Amino acid sequence: MKLETTSMKERLLLVLEKTIAAVFAAIIVVLTLGVVIGTVRLFINLGTLAASGGVTGQYLKTISDVLTLFILVELTRSLVDYFSENRLRLTFIVDAAIVFVLREIMIKLFEHKISTEELYALSALLFVMGALRIASVLVYQREKQMTAENSRR
Repeated sequence: MKLETTSMKERLLLVLEKTIAAVFAAIIVVLTLGVVIGTVRLFINLGTLAASGGVTGQYLKTISDVLTLFILVELTRSLVDYFSENRLRLTFIVDAAIVFVLREIMIKLFEHKISTEELYALSALLFVMGALRIASVLVYQREKQMTAENSRR
């Protein structure tokens, strides 16, 4: 009876792992399509940028599009890393969050639509995310070092 329960648990875990892998694969496909479509649209919009008389509004849209593509690339990197490591690395997720906050700050600064309090709050958020990223890199390096030491023994 105990062997049957263990075998059933192993099968359920295998089904769960395969389901998670399929979901992440679908997300990667969607994100990759988003990056490709966004890049194509970015190049199409360059023609509009060159043809327009006032470029300020078009630059804002172009900058916003480029930064959005960076966010999609960071999220895709995070998911691809999941397949190789079987875990999500915090550094890629924090990178995407930092790019997102920077995107918002840059757009609002460019439009002159940001209050001092909002700028301070977003700066504090960036500081915390930067500290979190540095800490996650240090922890990851420490884990790699410990793994290397354990494999040598």
